[in-house]
Amino acid sequence: MARSMRLFLVRHGETVDNVAQLYAGSRDSALTNHGYQQATRLGQHFKSQGLTFTHLFSSHLQRAVKTAGKIREAQLTPASDDNTAKAIPDVVQLRALMEQDFGSKEGKKFHDRLDNKDTPGFVEVESKEIMAHRADSFLDEYLLPLLGEASKDADAVVAIVSHGIFLSSLWKRLLLRLPHKSVALSPELQATARPSLEHLGGWSNTGYLELYMTKTDPDDNGTSAGVHVVPTPEPSSSPAEMPATDQGLGEVKVPQAATERSPACQQESEAPTRVPGHSSPAIAPRLAEGWCATILAINGKDHLRSLKRTGGGVGSSRHDASQKSIETFFKRRKVE
Repeated sequence: MARSMRLFLVRHGETVDNVAQLYAGSRDSALTNHGYQQATRLGQHFKSQGLTFTHLFSSHLQRAVKTAGKIREAQLTPASDDNTAKAIPDVVQLRALMEQDFGSKEGKKFHDRLDNKDTPGFVEVESKEIMAHRADSFLDEYLLPLLGEASKDADAVVAIVSHGIFLSSLWKRLLLRLPHKSVALSPELQATARPSLEHLGGWSNTGYLELYMTKTDPDDNGTSAGVHVVPTPEPSSSPAEMPATDQGLGEVKVPQAATERSPACQQESEAPTRVPGHSSPAIAPRLAEGWCATILAINGKDHLRSLKRTGGGVGSSRHDASQKSIETFFKRRKVE
């Protein structure tokens, strides 16, 4: 029996600190009016794609919560006139998904002269190791269990709304959990060269990485023609044994012209694999064994086409939930 999951790693909308060019990792920065429009467009875009989310996760910071909320809000509106009710999940807010804490840099301008370690009260920037630990905890407690629960009758559709730097860390940690040679690029993405799977580039505001993950029973030999399979980094079976940073992951090169048509899910046998930075091999089974992931979108932002910032500084101002658009003053006439 085939099982699947569609997974979206989404960055929040534009914030007032983005506009002011301030470090705002752990600061609870608010969306701008433009950021609110971006999030609204994103929710409508997902709805137009026929997506019905089964799980919504976000950082506990308001810029991520409100972006996730607009995704959920779009799902609440019936897609047809039959008013068919459907179960819409609440947004699960998690501190583990928050942005990197910039320590003493928080609230400072990007180009300001910053304090040094000898300054009283100086706080270090959160390390990559700590961010990796947070990403691992989310994967173990929330995402990977969903892979075990996915079934043919109830395939999971999951959105994770977080922040640019942390999403990069989360993506790298997820790669380490997937079997070797199990990640593919969609035909549309094959023509574009990427330096490595770990480094796909940054996320724009409300940009998203879309994965289609599948698992098929061993006796099902189905393949996906036209998908170029790229080796993933060698994963460890245990979070404690996994490298805490991306050091030693290696560069996974993507050919500039991927003309060969390899079957998806070319996974290697379960021989023990050595974990970078450790002398002994990891022997336990991989945490996402048997799953394949096809990358369908990198920094997807089709929903932002034709979206223009409101002039006069309005678009860059903090969004006020009490504000109403002109459309709210006109009731839509019901068609008889």
